Amino acid sequence: MKFYSLLMALLCLFLLLCYNKACAQGDENEKVEYYQMEPYDDSLFINIQTEIFIDPPDPKAEIIVDLRDKNNQTISIKGALYPFLAFKPETRAKIITYPFKLNLLDNINFASVFTHVLQKIKFAKVFEPPRYTQISSPLQYINPYLQVYGGERFGLPIKEDLGISIGFGTPYSSPRETNFAEANVHLLGFYAGAIYTIDALFDPSEAKNPFWASTGYQIGYVIPFGNFFEFTYQKSLRALSDEVLRSSMDGRKTPPKYFQGSYMNWEFRYPFRTLGSSKAKVYLAKYQNEWHTGFTGRELSLAGSTFDLRIDALFNTPDRTKQYLIDILVQKIAASWGFSAFAFGPSILIGYDEKGRLEFSSFFVNARLKVGTSF
Repeated sequence: MKFYSLLMALLCLFLLLCYNKACAQGDENEKVEYYQMEPYDDSLFINIQTEIFIDPPDPKAEIIVDLRDKNNQTISIKGALYPFLAFKPETRAKIITYPFKLNLLDNINFASVFTHVLQKIKFAKVFEPPRYTQISSPLQYINPYLQVYGGERFGLPIKEDLGISIGFGTPYSSPRETNFAEANVHLLGFYAGAIYTIDALFDPSEAKNPFWASTGYQIGYVIPFGNFFEFTYQKSLRALSDEVLRSSMDGRKTPPKYFQGSYMNWEFRYPFRTLGSSKAKVYLAKYQNEWHTGFTGRELSLAGSTFDLRIDALFNTPDRTKQYLIDILVQKIAASWGFSAFAFGPSILIGYDEKGRLEFSSFFVNARLKVGTSF
């Protein structure tokens, strides 16, 4: 099976499991006194650890609250036990009323002797429903992650449904692949913006499949009722100069891709959460006459590590060869407040050589900055 066909099969499996996942939820009014706090609120998790002088605080730490014994209420943070009264009254109130709790008293029976290990794997965390901001067409652009190369746009809300977004590279590009950049204004699911170039992002001599951008504009809209479909109209305003066209052909048998003329783009996606992530999605898109499919996930947690993952397959293009991108950004590198703010990691691009064999087209370091807390 071809590589991109395997990716497509995996993505279809993702969607199938998401649709068929049975969510067993208990009585919302039941008082839970022994629970694990799900890591969905960075600011609270950091504040809890700061009050007991844990440095650096880990926004994805395992925090277990035990309020069963009124005379000995405790909180366990990454295995270390602390008295509940060691925290400020405001913090204790937030811990008690925290809405995202995993009841540790559920499903304890005689068979647990044999099934406890399997239950700790938490298969239910592999696929979880999306949050409201992920399925709201006016709010879906909000994104606190500013990525250096490619990926989702950084989205900053100004008020209500009005906000701005910026991005470096296309949503599907790898590092040093293109000089494309954009800035947009968002309102009620609509957005409009400028397309411009940043040559510092782009070295055509290093790119296997280069994409030369030019100035232009774009207008887009996200279909309401679930944030599953987005379309965009793009148009270039200035033709590439003869000098750029000549330099783009240096050492190449075929011309690279150019942003010239107009394009109607679209993306079909299914937003969800996986492995405790703050947001994730699988998608199928047509972008400037090129077909993409892939997966993006923010702050996934696995085996004590927190990381972002982006997988993209360019599998049908009239101007370039097929390529496959794997982008991994690892968190928990910096100290203090930067513990969750920065993420760095490898970006691997796999393509084809002149004989049609798979090869590593490029290997580069990507990075992102987290501005604000998870949502």
